[in-house]
Amino acid sequence: MSKAVKIAPDWQLHLQAEFDQPYFETLTEFVRDEYSKYTVYPPGPEIFRAFDTCSFDAVRIVVVGQDPYHGQGQANGLCFSVRKGVTLPPSLVNIFKEVAEDTGKPISRDGDLERWSRQGVLLLNATLTVRASSPGSHQNKGWETFTDAVIRLLSNEKTGLVFLLWGAYAQRKGLIIDRSKHFVVESAHPSPFSAHKGFFGSRPFSKINQWLRERGEAEIEW
Repeated sequence: MSKAVKIAPDWQLHLQAEFDQPYFETLTEFVRDEYSKYTVYPPGPEIFRAFDTCSFDAVRIVVVGQDPYHGQGQANGLCFSVRKGVTLPPSLVNIFKEVAEDTGKPISRDGDLERWSRQGVLLLNATLTVRASSPGSHQNKGWETFTDAVIRLLSNEKTGLVFLLWGAYAQRKGLIIDRSKHFVVESAHPSPFSAHKGFFGSRPFSKINQWLRERGEAEIEW
């Protein structure tokens, strides 16, 4: 079953033991069944896009999301990201507002965040698939176990990463991060329900770039 996982080669090497676990085989069967019966997002080839656009060796920053978007044509395999030309979801609008306020960069109209992932930002949802118009429908099927393993792997194997955790869900998931080795940036979620409770004004993008500068690393062009 693990041989069927289409993921970037260096991630395949690091995650092979996870793909060989019984839970992942069960998860794979569930996901295949869902795609055969329902409309599921993102499209199958983009399930592991976060890994394909940001190799293990390239990871410098990890952004933790929850579910893919469940609306038509939105999800593209990167958390908080949508396809170019798609109307920006409210959370992404708020992210771009904070980017502009924090860095002075104009508010982007392009919601495809691959430009971030190509700079070493792993845009990782906790659950990598979702049934159309049914938020949370693929939770507790095994994806969270897999993405916990990814976070644990990065925390253990690397030093000096930045983990960006927006909202209580991401912060709970981040409890496995070794904070003596990594820089963790936390705030409220950018959702309209919570953005005014600590997301706006949190200035995560300049904080991250300052951290990178102090380490002699290239800044992220947000």
